Amino acid sequence: QQPALSAAPDADTGIEALADNSERRIPLRGARRAAAEHVTRSRREIPEATVWVDVDATALVEARRELNTRDPARPVSLLALLARFAVLGLRRYPELNARVERDEIVMPGRVHLGFAAQTEHGLVVPVVHDAHLLSTRDLSARLAERTTAARERRLSPADLRGGTFTVNNYGVFGVDGSAAIINHPEVAILGMGRVIDRPWVVDGQLAVRKVTELTLAFDHRVCDGGTAGGFLRYVADCVESPVAAMGDM
Repeated sequence: QQPALSAAPDADTGIEALADNSERRIPLRGARRAAAEHVTRSRREIPEATVWVDVDATALVEARRELNTRDPARPVSLLALLARFAVLGLRRYPELNARVERDEIVMPGRVHLGFAAQTEHGLVVPVVHDAHLLSTRDLSARLAERTTAARERRLSPADLRGGTFTVNNYGVFGVDGSAAIINHPEVAILGMGRVIDRPWVVDGQLAVRKVTELTLAFDHRVCDGGTAGGFLRYVADCVESPVAAMGDM
């Protein structure tokens, strides 16, 4: 006989702790069904690969603190800073701001930035259209507005369409890395893990620094590892030296 199962409550399904061996079935429908079909299509059609790098985010954390101290009424999130660096990187590596249509790679001239937002109703990917035209503070405000609308189920269909690239801060879940699924029909997704204190060598000396992991999942049809690695390294350099990145803003 199998031992009794126990599980934590699930906010999405309402499952309480299981006290016996009874089988339960949860209908896959609505938003969850749509999401399941979407990620299945991505896995089926996109030959994806993943690259990652650990980065010293000490200067990034300090830059964010200073920005928010100077103007607390318009705070800047870590996700917004990552998104801003991603937009800069896409200017240099436009192959990653694209989609595949039959036998063509289509690279739009604008960046419509999607971002993963977790809600009690499931994961959604709102889109900030024309993100390349926004300042860092405006981009942060737009991300916050879309997140609130997603959690309150106020997003319109247009708010969820037209994305050309996606960013994801999965560090909020307390994890370091993730091989994320690309948001079809896009060709890449950039993620940031949790920022934690870790030993790090600085100028030959061991120090405690704020370190995070960046990962990039990309469609191998549109570029090779050189392009993907170049983009990721550029974003990583921005994270490590945000003041230097201002020259490209």
